[in-house]
Amino acid sequence: MKQLWYNFVKTYIKTGLFFYTKKIKVVGKENIPKKGAVLFAVNHPNGLLDPLLVTTNVPRNTYYLVRAAAFKKPLIKKFLATLNLMPIYRIRDGVKELSKNTAVFNDCYDILNKQRALMIFPEGSHDKRRTVRYLSKGFTRIIFGAIEKYPTLKIMVIPVGITYQNASQFPCKVAIHYGKPIIANNFYDTNDINNSIRTIKEKVSNQLKELSVHIPADENYETILNELNSKNVDFTEVNTINNSIKTRKIRSQKERLNFVKPLYFLIVLNSIIPWIIWRISSKKVDETEFVDTFRFTLGTIIFPIFYSIQAVILYKFYTLEVAIIYGIATLLVQLLYSKFATTTVK
Repeated sequence: MKQLWYNFVKTYIKTGLFFYTKKIKVVGKENIPKKGAVLFAVNHPNGLLDPLLVTTNVPRNTYYLVRAAAFKKPLIKKFLATLNLMPIYRIRDGVKELSKNTAVFNDCYDILNKQRALMIFPEGSHDKRRTVRYLSKGFTRIIFGAIEKYPTLKIMVIPVGITYQNASQFPCKVAIHYGKPIIANNFYDTNDINNSIRTIKEKVSNQLKELSVHIPADENYETILNELNSKNVDFTEVNTINNSIKTRKIRSQKERLNFVKPLYFLIVLNSIIPWIIWRISSKKVDETEFVDTFRFTLGTIIFPIFYSIQAVILYKFYTLEVAIIYGIATLLVQLLYSKFATTTVK
Protein backbone atom coordinates (compact mmCIF):
# COMPACT_ATOMS: atom_id res chain seq x y z
CA MET A 1 0.00 0.00 0.00
CA LYS A 2 2.83 2.40 0.87
CA GLN A 3 4.50 1.72 -2.49
CA LEU A 4 1.23 2.37 -4.31
CA TRP A 5 0.79 5.65 -2.44
CA TYR A 6 4.39 6.67 -3.13
CA ASN A 7 4.02 5.98 -6.86
CA PHE A 8 0.73 7.88 -6.99
CA VAL A 9 2.21 10.97 -5.33
CA LYS A 10 5.34 10.75 -7.47
CA THR A 11 3.24 10.60 -10.66
CA TYR A 12 1.05 13.48 -9.48
CA ILE A 13 4.07 15.66 -8.70
CA LYS A 14 5.74 14.72 -11.99
CA THR A 15 2.58 15.79 -13.83
CA GLY A 16 2.54 19.04 -11.88
CA LEU A 17 6.18 19.73 -12.76
CA PHE A 18 5.40 19.09 -16.43
CA PHE A 19 2.86 21.93 -16.36
CA TYR A 20 5.03 24.11 -14.10
CA THR A 21 8.26 23.99 -16.10
CA LYS A 22 9.17 25.18 -19.56
CA LYS A 23 11.54 22.25 -20.01
CA ILE A 24 13.28 19.66 -17.85
CA LYS A 25 16.48 18.54 -19.51
CA VAL A 26 17.83 15.27 -18.08
CA VAL A 27 21.36 14.11 -18.94
CA GLY A 28 23.28 11.03 -17.77
CA LYS A 29 20.35 8.89 -16.67
CA GLU A 30 22.27 5.87 -17.95
CA ASN A 31 24.75 6.42 -15.09
CA ILE A 32 22.16 5.33 -12.53
CA PRO A 33 22.51 1.63 -11.63
CA LYS A 34 19.21 -0.27 -11.71
CA LYS A 35 20.10 -2.15 -8.53
CA GLY A 36 22.33 -1.75 -5.51
CA ALA A 37 22.96 0.87 -2.83
CA VAL A 38 23.11 4.38 -4.27
CA LEU A 39 23.60 7.77 -2.65
CA PHE A 40 22.68 10.76 -4.82
CA ALA A 41 24.74 13.82 -3.81
CA VAL A 42 22.87 16.84 -5.19
CA ASN A 43 23.65 20.55 -5.26
CA HIS A 44 20.93 22.69 -3.71
CA PRO A 45 20.02 25.99 -5.42
CA ASN A 46 16.22 26.12 -5.11
CA GLY A 47 14.45 24.85 -2.01
CA LEU A 48 12.08 21.88 -2.11
CA LEU A 49 11.87 21.97 -5.90
CA ASP A 50 15.34 20.39 -6.09
CA PRO A 51 14.45 17.02 -4.48
CA LEU A 52 11.10 16.94 -6.31
CA LEU A 53 12.82 17.35 -9.67
CA VAL A 54 15.45 14.69 -8.97
CA THR A 55 13.01 12.22 -7.40
CA THR A 56 10.55 12.41 -10.29
CA ASN A 57 13.29 12.05 -12.89
CA VAL A 58 15.09 9.05 -11.49
CA PRO A 59 13.92 5.49 -12.23
CA ARG A 60 14.35 4.35 -8.63
CA ASN A 61 12.40 5.04 -5.45
CA THR A 62 14.49 7.28 -3.23
CA TYR A 63 14.67 8.20 0.41
CA TYR A 64 15.93 11.65 1.21
CA LEU A 65 16.92 13.88 4.08
CA VAL A 66 15.28 17.28 4.55
CA ARG A 67 15.68 19.88 7.24
CA ALA A 68 13.96 18.95 10.49
CA ALA A 69 11.88 22.14 10.64
CA ALA A 70 9.44 20.56 8.16
CA PHE A 71 8.63 17.78 10.66
CA LYS A 72 7.45 19.89 13.60
CA LYS A 73 3.74 19.08 13.26
CA PRO A 74 2.84 15.41 13.98
CA LEU A 75 0.42 15.01 11.05
CA ILE A 76 2.89 16.51 8.58
CA LYS A 77 5.63 14.30 10.02
CA LYS A 78 3.53 11.17 9.37
CA PHE A 79 2.63 12.34 5.88
CA LEU A 80 6.26 13.07 4.93
CA ALA A 81 7.34 9.69 6.28
CA THR A 82 4.97 7.96 3.82
CA LEU A 83 6.93 9.65 1.03
CA ASN A 84 10.34 8.43 2.26
CA LEU A 85 11.36 11.79 3.75
CA MET A 86 13.53 11.82 6.87
CA PRO A 87 14.56 14.77 9.08
CA ILE A 88 18.14 15.93 9.44
CA TYR A 89 18.95 18.15 12.40
CA ARG A 90 21.31 21.12 12.26
CA ILE A 91 22.80 23.44 14.88
CA ARG A 92 20.10 26.03 14.14
CA ASP A 93 17.53 23.44 15.32
CA GLY A 94 19.21 23.41 18.73
CA VAL A 95 22.31 21.67 20.04
CA LYS A 96 20.20 19.11 21.93
CA GLU A 97 18.42 18.14 18.71
CA LEU A 98 21.68 17.10 17.03
CA SER A 99 21.75 13.86 19.02
CA LYS A 100 18.67 12.71 17.07
CA ASN A 101 20.84 12.46 13.95
CA THR A 102 22.39 9.26 15.32
CA ALA A 103 19.09 7.41 14.88
CA VAL A 104 18.55 9.04 11.48
CA PHE A 105 21.99 7.98 10.27
CA ASN A 106 21.37 4.41 11.48
CA ASP A 107 18.20 4.38 9.40
CA CYS A 108 20.27 5.56 6.41
CA TYR A 109 22.76 2.72 6.95
CA ASP A 110 19.92 0.21 6.88
CA ILE A 111 18.36 1.78 3.78
CA LEU A 112 21.64 1.44 1.90
CA ASN A 113 22.16 -2.10 3.19
CA LYS A 114 18.76 -2.98 1.70
CA GLN A 115 20.17 -1.95 -1.69
CA ARG A 116 18.01 1.17 -1.90
CA ALA A 117 18.66 4.75 -3.02
CA LEU A 118 19.24 7.71 -0.72
CA MET A 119 19.37 11.39 -1.66
CA ILE A 120 21.27 14.05 0.26
CA PHE A 121 22.28 17.67 -0.31
CA PRO A 122 25.90 17.88 0.89
CA GLU A 123 26.04 21.69 0.67
CA GLY A 124 23.86 21.64 3.77
CA SER A 125 21.53 24.49 2.76
CA HIS A 126 19.96 26.04 -0.32
CA ASP A 127 21.44 29.02 -2.16
CA LYS A 128 20.45 30.20 -5.65
CA ARG A 129 23.94 31.56 -6.42
CA ARG A 130 25.47 29.81 -9.41
CA THR A 131 28.37 28.22 -7.58
CA VAL A 132 29.06 24.86 -5.98
CA ARG A 133 29.65 25.56 -2.31
CA TYR A 134 31.74 23.81 0.33
CA LEU A 135 30.45 20.29 0.99
CA SER A 136 29.77 19.22 4.56
CA LYS A 137 31.03 15.85 5.70
CA GLY A 138 27.58 14.59 6.69
CA PHE A 139 27.18 12.49 3.54
CA THR A 140 30.60 10.90 4.09
CA ARG A 141 29.55 9.96 7.62
CA ILE A 142 26.56 8.17 6.14
CA ILE A 143 28.40 6.20 3.45
CA PHE A 144 31.43 5.32 5.55
CA GLY A 145 29.23 4.56 8.58
CA ALA A 146 27.19 2.17 6.43
CA ILE A 147 30.33 0.45 5.15
CA GLU A 148 31.67 0.15 8.69
CA LYS A 149 28.41 -1.39 9.90
CA TYR A 150 28.05 -3.61 6.83
CA PRO A 151 31.59 -4.42 5.58
CA THR A 152 30.41 -6.30 2.46
CA LEU A 153 28.12 -3.48 1.35
CA LYS A 154 29.05 -1.74 -1.91
CA ILE A 155 27.87 1.88 -2.22
CA MET A 156 27.78 3.98 -5.37
CA VAL A 157 27.82 7.76 -4.96
CA ILE A 158 26.32 9.64 -7.90
CA PRO A 159 26.78 13.44 -7.98
CA VAL A 160 23.75 15.26 -9.42
CA GLY A 161 23.90 18.81 -10.74
CA ILE A 162 20.78 20.98 -10.98
CA THR A 163 20.88 24.21 -12.99
CA TYR A 164 17.95 26.60 -13.41
CA GLN A 165 17.63 29.07 -16.22
CA ASN A 166 15.59 31.41 -14.05
CA ALA A 167 14.96 30.11 -10.53
CA SER A 168 11.99 31.67 -8.71
CA GLN A 169 10.28 32.62 -11.96
CA PHE A 170 7.43 30.89 -13.76
CA PRO A 171 7.78 28.98 -15.98
CA CYS A 172 11.23 27.71 -15.09
CA LYS A 173 13.66 25.79 -17.29
CA VAL A 174 15.87 23.20 -15.61
CA ALA A 175 18.79 20.91 -16.42
CA ILE A 176 19.51 17.81 -14.33
CA HIS A 177 22.86 16.11 -14.93
CA TYR A 178 23.67 12.73 -13.36
CA GLY A 179 27.39 12.20 -12.97
CA LYS A 180 29.61 9.15 -13.15
CA PRO A 181 29.20 6.70 -10.23
CA ILE A 182 31.89 6.84 -7.56
CA ILE A 183 32.51 3.59 -5.67
CA ALA A 184 32.69 4.80 -2.06
CA ASN A 185 34.43 1.62 -0.87
CA ASN A 186 37.52 2.50 -2.94
CA PHE A 187 38.08 5.57 -0.77
CA TYR A 188 37.39 4.05 2.65
CA ASP A 189 40.54 3.65 4.72
CA THR A 190 39.97 2.92 8.41
CA ASN A 191 43.59 3.87 9.14
CA ASP A 192 43.20 7.35 7.62
CA ILE A 193 39.52 8.28 7.78
CA ASN A 194 40.20 12.02 7.50
CA ASN A 195 41.94 11.55 4.16
CA SER A 196 39.08 9.27 3.05
CA ILE A 197 36.56 12.02 3.82
CA ARG A 198 38.64 14.71 2.14
CA THR A 199 39.23 12.63 -1.01
CA ILE A 200 35.62 11.60 -1.67
CA LYS A 201 34.37 15.13 -0.93
CA GLU A 202 36.81 16.42 -3.53
CA LYS A 203 35.67 13.81 -6.07
CA VAL A 204 32.01 14.73 -5.59
CA SER A 205 32.68 18.47 -5.59
CA ASN A 206 34.71 18.31 -8.80
CA GLN A 207 31.91 16.48 -10.59
CA LEU A 208 29.26 18.89 -9.30
CA LYS A 209 31.28 21.78 -10.75
CA GLU A 210 30.99 20.13 -14.16
CA LEU A 211 27.39 18.92 -13.80
CA SER A 212 25.98 22.35 -12.91
CA VAL A 213 26.92 25.90 -13.88
CA HIS A 214 29.77 26.85 -11.56
CA ILE A 215 31.08 30.40 -11.21
CA PRO A 216 33.91 30.43 -8.65
CA ALA A 217 32.89 32.38 -5.55
CA ASP A 218 35.69 34.94 -5.77
CA GLU A 219 35.98 38.66 -6.52
CA ASN A 220 35.01 38.05 -10.16
CA TYR A 221 31.74 36.25 -9.40
CA GLU A 222 29.37 39.21 -9.86
CA THR A 223 31.19 40.44 -12.96
CA ILE A 224 30.96 37.06 -14.69
CA LEU A 225 27.33 36.54 -13.63
CA ASN A 226 26.27 39.99 -14.86
CA GLU A 227 28.01 39.39 -18.17
CA LEU A 228 26.25 36.04 -18.64
CA ASN A 229 22.88 37.57 -17.75
CA SER A 230 23.37 40.56 -20.04
CA LYS A 231 24.04 38.23 -22.97
CA ASN A 232 20.89 36.24 -22.26
CA VAL A 233 22.69 32.88 -22.24
CA ASP A 234 20.96 29.53 -21.79
CA PHE A 235 22.27 28.34 -18.42
CA THR A 236 20.80 24.88 -18.96
CA GLU A 237 23.48 24.33 -21.63
CA VAL A 238 25.78 23.54 -18.74
CA ASN A 239 28.91 22.40 -20.61
CA THR A 240 28.81 25.38 -22.96
CA ILE A 241 28.37 27.88 -20.13
CA ASN A 242 31.11 26.36 -17.97
CA ASN A 243 33.51 26.53 -20.94
CA SER A 244 32.51 30.16 -21.46
CA ILE A 245 33.26 30.92 -17.81
CA LYS A 246 36.71 29.35 -18.08
CA THR A 247 37.64 31.07 -21.34
CA ARG A 248 35.66 34.29 -20.68
CA LYS A 249 34.34 34.04 -24.24
CA ILE A 250 30.60 34.44 -23.92
CA ARG A 251 28.30 34.40 -26.92
CA SER A 252 25.29 36.66 -26.79
CA GLN A 253 21.86 35.21 -27.54
CA LYS A 254 18.87 37.10 -28.89
CA GLU A 255 16.09 37.80 -26.44
CA ARG A 256 12.89 36.22 -27.69
CA LEU A 257 9.57 38.02 -27.72
CA ASN A 258 7.08 36.61 -25.23
CA PHE A 259 4.26 36.20 -27.76
CA VAL A 260 2.12 34.13 -25.37
CA LYS A 261 2.00 36.88 -22.75
CA PRO A 262 -1.78 37.42 -23.29
CA LEU A 263 -2.33 33.85 -22.08
CA TYR A 264 -0.96 34.86 -18.68
CA PHE A 265 -3.79 37.33 -18.16
CA LEU A 266 -6.26 34.67 -19.26
CA ILE A 267 -4.81 32.26 -16.69
CA VAL A 268 -5.04 34.90 -13.94
CA LEU A 269 -8.65 35.67 -14.86
CA ASN A 270 -9.52 31.97 -14.80
CA SER A 271 -7.68 31.49 -11.47
CA ILE A 272 -8.45 34.75 -9.73
CA ILE A 273 -9.02 33.39 -6.21
CA PRO A 274 -5.94 31.08 -6.11
CA TRP A 275 -3.94 33.87 -7.75
CA ILE A 276 -4.95 36.31 -4.98
CA ILE A 277 -4.01 33.69 -2.37
CA TRP A 278 -0.61 33.34 -4.03
CA ARG A 279 -0.04 37.10 -4.18
CA ILE A 280 -0.81 37.45 -0.48
CA SER A 281 1.15 34.40 0.67
CA SER A 282 4.17 35.20 -1.54
CA LYS A 283 4.80 38.35 0.52
CA LYS A 284 5.51 36.11 3.50
CA VAL A 285 8.22 34.15 1.67
CA ASP A 286 11.43 35.70 3.00
CA GLU A 287 13.86 33.51 1.01
CA THR A 288 13.91 33.63 -2.79
CA GLU A 289 14.90 29.95 -2.82
CA PHE A 290 11.43 29.12 -1.45
CA VAL A 291 9.41 31.12 -3.99
CA ASP A 292 9.21 28.19 -6.42
CA THR A 293 8.42 25.81 -3.57
CA PHE A 294 5.37 27.79 -2.42
CA ARG A 295 4.18 28.61 -5.94
CA PHE A 296 4.43 24.99 -7.08
CA THR A 297 2.68 23.73 -3.93
CA LEU A 298 -0.22 26.11 -4.50
CA GLY A 299 -0.25 25.25 -8.19
CA THR A 300 -0.60 21.51 -7.56
CA ILE A 301 -3.13 21.70 -4.71
CA ILE A 302 -5.30 24.83 -4.71
CA PHE A 303 -5.47 25.53 -8.45
CA PRO A 304 -6.77 22.06 -9.49
CA ILE A 305 -9.41 22.20 -6.73
CA PHE A 306 -10.52 25.65 -7.91
CA TYR A 307 -10.70 24.53 -11.54
CA SER A 308 -12.70 21.45 -10.53
CA ILE A 309 -15.21 23.58 -8.62
CA GLN A 310 -15.63 25.86 -11.63
CA ALA A 311 -16.13 22.85 -13.90
CA VAL A 312 -18.83 21.49 -11.57
CA ILE A 313 -20.58 24.88 -11.58
CA LEU A 314 -20.56 24.91 -15.40
CA TYR A 315 -21.96 21.39 -15.40
CA LYS A 316 -24.78 22.36 -13.03
CA PHE A 317 -25.76 25.51 -14.94
CA TYR A 318 -25.02 24.28 -18.48
CA THR A 319 -24.04 20.80 -19.67
CA LEU A 320 -21.38 18.15 -19.12
CA GLU A 321 -19.93 18.96 -22.55
CA VAL A 322 -19.39 22.59 -21.53
CA ALA A 323 -17.64 21.50 -18.32
CA ILE A 324 -15.37 19.13 -20.25
CA ILE A 325 -14.50 21.78 -22.84
CA TYR A 326 -13.68 24.20 -20.01
CA GLY A 327 -11.37 21.64 -18.37
CA ILE A 328 -9.55 20.86 -21.61
CA ALA A 329 -9.21 24.56 -22.49
CA THR A 330 -7.82 25.33 -19.02
CA LEU A 331 -5.15 22.64 -19.31
CA LEU A 332 -4.28 23.65 -22.87
CA VAL A 333 -3.85 27.35 -22.03
CA GLN A 334 -1.69 26.48 -19.00
CA LEU A 335 0.42 24.10 -21.09
CA LEU A 336 0.91 26.58 -23.96
CA TYR A 337 2.01 29.32 -21.58
CA SER A 338 4.41 27.16 -19.56
CA LYS A 339 6.08 25.71 -22.66
CA PHE A 340 6.37 28.86 -24.80
CA ALA A 341 6.60 31.82 -22.40
CA THR A 342 9.92 33.61 -22.02
CA THR A 343 11.17 35.03 -18.74
CA THR A 344 14.00 37.32 -17.74
CA VAL A 345 17.32 35.59 -17.01
CA LYS A 346 18.52 36.10 -13.42
